[in-house]
Amino acid sequence: MSAPVIFENAEIVTADTQFRGYVISQDGFITEIGEGRAPEKGLDLKGDYLLPGLVELHTDHLEVHFMPRPKVEWPAISAVLAHDAQVIGAGITTVFDALRVGNDYDEEKFGARMKKLANAVASAKADDLTRAEHFLHLRCEISCADVVEEMEQFLTDPNLKLVSVMDHTPGQRQFTDVSKWKQYYGGKKNVSDAQLDETIQRRMTIFAKYSEKNRQDIIERCQRHAIAIASHDDATAEHVAEAVRDGMHIAEFPTTIEAAEASHEAGLKVLMGAPNVVRGGSHSGNVGAQTLAEAGVLDVLSSDYVPTSLLMGAFALRDIKAVGSLAGAIRLVSKNPAEAAGLTDRGEIAKGKRTDVLRVSMAGEQPIVREVWREGRRVA
Repeated sequence: MSAPVIFENAEIVTADTQFRGYVISQDGFITEIGEGRAPEKGLDLKGDYLLPGLVELHTDHLEVHFMPRPKVEWPAISAVLAHDAQVIGAGITTVFDALRVGNDYDEEKFGARMKKLANAVASAKADDLTRAEHFLHLRCEISCADVVEEMEQFLTDPNLKLVSVMDHTPGQRQFTDVSKWKQYYGGKKNVSDAQLDETIQRRMTIFAKYSEKNRQDIIERCQRHAIAIASHDDATAEHVAEAVRDGMHIAEFPTTIEAAEASHEAGLKVLMGAPNVVRGGSHSGNVGAQTLAEAGVLDVLSSDYVPTSLLMGAFALRDIKAVGSLAGAIRLVSKNPAEAAGLTDRGEIAKGKRTDVLRVSMAGEQPIVREVWREGRRVA
């Protein structure tokens, strides 16, 4: 048995409240929580917040480190460790690294690269090189002909815990307004309107041919391997009904208030992007995360493409009436995502839970991560 770790003089934020007090950890788990002075001297947090470690369900930030420029592939282990350093520095102690599977007809094949990344994550974990705990989240583009074939190579990876079923076809879900698709992809690809129109027609044809069969094949494989499933960019009550029918657990980035309310009512955890909160709205013109928070139908925040946005987004929502408090806001980035992913051993400061905790101070309205512990061991 190792020596206990004692945090004292901390502003402790539990799943339901906050108070000045102490936390005692033994062998990586919380054994005691109390108000006032600790029974023996420990680490004096000088009134800083002690928060649960953040749980991130959907970030494609790892790919940024692996492919920092078009056609540039960085060594996979180095990419994993660079990504890990950023997420742990942002207070994320559990991260689901989102990897895309499925290739458009006009794109280079990414499947082998994504498998290389998944293997690097597994290797880094096995060698105790990562400071956050990493799992895999496959982003499956169902309109791609090869998505099921690519997905299957990951199914035996024990790190695979979540799959999202996506469709970015123009005219569907996130891009119901085709002009938004043209604006978004035209800016990325730097191609003419005529080329975009040709691409739109081709993708709509491919969608009609592959999407529904691929969706059902992916869901069947997830159910067989007990992998949690998320819907993505639901726009209508009909989309939500499909998600419920298919046994999905999480509704990622619903694009309308209608879909978010229907998902929440059906028991799906509604996930939105923290950058959406920080920036004040959706980059693609869809419903904003703050609007859903105000309506009481936001359950989980995700850093998406900016790791530091997760804590920033939670603090930005703490004064919204439906969120209720800082404790309510922190639940969006800790307990709620942990429960959505089936991780019942973490996500809150409570007796018996893992000692995944953060020391956070404030610089004006900006939360600053000062120190991070995972399973009672200081990692940042």
